[in-house]
Amino acid sequence: MLRCNFPHLWRVSLLGLLAAVVCCPESLAQELYHGRIFAGWFEEWNIHYSGRNIADLQKNGVAGQLTHLIYAFGNVTATSAPVCTIADPSDAYLDSSVPGVNGRAFTAPLYGNYGAILQLKQLHPHLKVLISLGGQAGNNAGWVTAAGTEDGRAALASSCIDLFIKGNIAPNVQAPGLFDGFNIDWEFPAAEDKDNFTALLKEFRAQLNALAKTTGKKYFLSFDSPANPKNYVNIDLKAAAAQVDFLTIDGYDYAGTWDKQTNEQSPLYDSDDNPLHAQALDIDETVRAYIKSGVPAAKYTMGLPAYATGWTGVTDANHGLYQNSTAVSPVLLADGSGPCPNLSKDAPSPGCDTLLTPGFLTYATIENLINKNGFSTWFDSARVEATLFNLATGTFYTFDNPTSVAAKTAYIKKNKLGGAYVWALNHDDTDGTLTKAIAEGLK
Repeated sequence: MLRCNFPHLWRVSLLGLLAAVVCCPESLAQELYHGRIFAGWFEEWNIHYSGRNIADLQKNGVAGQLTHLIYAFGNVTATSAPVCTIADPSDAYLDSSVPGVNGRAFTAPLYGNYGAILQLKQLHPHLKVLISLGGQAGNNAGWVTAAGTEDGRAALASSCIDLFIKGNIAPNVQAPGLFDGFNIDWEFPAAEDKDNFTALLKEFRAQLNALAKTTGKKYFLSFDSPANPKNYVNIDLKAAAAQVDFLTIDGYDYAGTWDKQTNEQSPLYDSDDNPLHAQALDIDETVRAYIKSGVPAAKYTMGLPAYATGWTGVTDANHGLYQNSTAVSPVLLADGSGPCPNLSKDAPSPGCDTLLTPGFLTYATIENLINKNGFSTWFDSARVEATLFNLATGTFYTFDNPTSVAAKTAYIKKNKLGGAYVWALNHDDTDGTLTKAIAEGLK
């Protein structure tokens, strides 16, 4: 068996680099990030209004930067015998209007995002694609029911593997090799679910290992884990981490639309100036808590947001930070020129920020507000977070930019963490600016 080893990638000639891609593409990808993971989440439900598709990941070069693509979401049914199902069959594999990667035609009967993923994997053999199960759209009742018994855990894992790993998508629709594993996104286990959560992971791990013995392939298992101590207290982090290849740990939503006072949504550090000081609402404290609990640093994958959180009715002090607000920020037009006339998700006005959700903006829209349209930017070097404030409208946003990304990726390397992921690829600008900044920082 040919082994690939490139301990000093910068010394490899162009000819040697091309040989490396052919010989061992996965080793090359790992070498770029010194063995770390760089994952990107892709939202299934956001493709039509936003016009952002799997094909764009090839067009803007992002696909070549990722080690893992995490597709959101697959469903877990809230039934007496929960099983895995496809959240939206049209977007997933039926819609022939979804563009193929590099203009390629789909191989019927598999169209949509799934067909595009297979095309993307052909171009990037190193890329591992996981499907995330559950999420905020998922029903916790399904997780609770399935995880509650040995038979339920076994049946759910078998169902998910048959559908997504073996690729039995629908009658006469097969896509083996589509997904390489799972990200379990149970939001969030209750106290009584603590042992069952670990047991569920053990069952998925056991069944994936058994399949690997028959196929010779490696299958990945991860789980999405919260930053809020009130939520991760119900997970046996050490035991759960032992079952998975890595954890995707939220590095955002430390502040949000539930807060009446502005704060920073993804700060790296705490500060004495923070009115919520010493409440574990920063990435550094989350990292230290997870590692103290027994999670190996090498399995800690830090989440970075490609979206902003905002408020309005904010008073004019401290660049708008730590100030009272009257409401969450409105949805804006994507060019930043004004409010979205109609944000109904059934028939939204054209040209609005593609999240169509008050209190949030994509990074693509944020770029159109930086020192424009009445907004002034400020960077909190103590906490490592960017902000925008419009004095006239009293509107404030907190977000990541290339400067904060550089500091966070340096932190990842300094603390020997497992890597990073971005939520979500659909929210970045069309060039993938923020995603590429993360990739560059990890190299």
